[in-house]
Amino acid sequence: MFAKFKATSGAAGSVFGKTPRKPGLDLKAKLVPILTTLNKPYVAPALALMVFLGLGATFIALSSDPDAGSPSIRVKMPKEKPATTAAHLTDTPVAPSGADAFTIDSLGLFSDAPVSVLDANGQPVDNRAVITLPGSDGGTVNAPKLSAQPLPPAPIAGLSQPSPQGPLPAIGPNGQTPAQGYARPFRSDGRPMVALIVGGLGINPATTKAAIEQLPADVTLSFVPYADNLQTWIDLARAQGHEVLIEVPMQPVNYPDNDTGPDTLLINARADDLNLRLNKVLGRATGYFGITNYQGSAFLKDRTGVGALTGSLRARGLAFIDDGQGRAIDGAAATMPRASADRIIDQSLTAAAIQAQLAGLETAAKSRGQALGTGFAYPVTVATAIKWTQTLNQKGLQLAPASAITRR
Repeated sequence: MFAKFKATSGAAGSVFGKTPRKPGLDLKAKLVPILTTLNKPYVAPALALMVFLGLGATFIALSSDPDAGSPSIRVKMPKEKPATTAAHLTDTPVAPSGADAFTIDSLGLFSDAPVSVLDANGQPVDNRAVITLPGSDGGTVNAPKLSAQPLPPAPIAGLSQPSPQGPLPAIGPNGQTPAQGYARPFRSDGRPMVALIVGGLGINPATTKAAIEQLPADVTLSFVPYADNLQTWIDLARAQGHEVLIEVPMQPVNYPDNDTGPDTLLINARADDLNLRLNKVLGRATGYFGITNYQGSAFLKDRTGVGALTGSLRARGLAFIDDGQGRAIDGAAATMPRASADRIIDQSLTAAAIQAQLAGLETAAKSRGQALGTGFAYPVTVATAIKWTQTLNQKGLQLAPASAITRR
């Protein structure tokens, strides 16, 4: 098949009539042109600069994170089959990873480390927690577990109905609404009222437990719908005496770069799609008296979408409390329990800044008779709120649940 090569006679050791060259001589001959080029002026420095720039670009590409400075909490969510891709109260930029980016923690303020439980002598006990105040003077708060003032366990008979998405809130046969049945009972004593909602709960167990056990029962708690064991957390909060809201993700202006999860209420959505997404959130648990927004700077300006949302909430007998971005919709939702927060207390994460916002809340309450603030479950927020609530009586103010602010 192959042509035969004919060897010719020659010197000993020859192959095909040719004397083999030493490998070293061949390599040296091949390197001569390269070495000659490198010896020319500026060639070697230029080549070194190119290698340096290439290595630098590779390092930056591998190590940089455009969202590294953005607060975020990552929540493990089970993937649906087939897998789908998603298309606090402010529109805080978060990593674009859907439901597992439901707000805060590149700042390290919301770590998974358990809250230390110590007594006055620094010894472990069962009913006290030490909460560090990040960004302040390094002080701590020794807050006792407060006595429980339990609310009726959920679900209350007649206030829910089954659905493919889970039990959905419903107006009872006697006309009682979930907004009435699940709200914390409250009676005004005539003093100006201040209400506080602490949200983002259910993500970090230690901070969630501290908020439930160390904040007074009149502080309203708001839970992330994607939290693991959501119903258990709501049950624990109600057993301690807190009324509860559930957070509904709504489209921010920078969506989808700021991805608020697969059940986000989107602008220009069909009414049936919006209701399906809403029901997926509402069906995750029972026992909440209303909803609050998670972000929503775009959605809350969409009159059609907001109209569909408030219509669904009215039909289910739920309250709607927003973080201040929804004040313009009050007129359209006047027939339902509604409120907009006067202040977000922890946009700046130091104890001093939060205390200043709470002082402003007190001033607003004394001026108008009532005021509502919202905050996220950062340890510094929870710790500062614990100390603040202990001063209200001496200031002539009454702490009220958020549901009391919604009453007309």
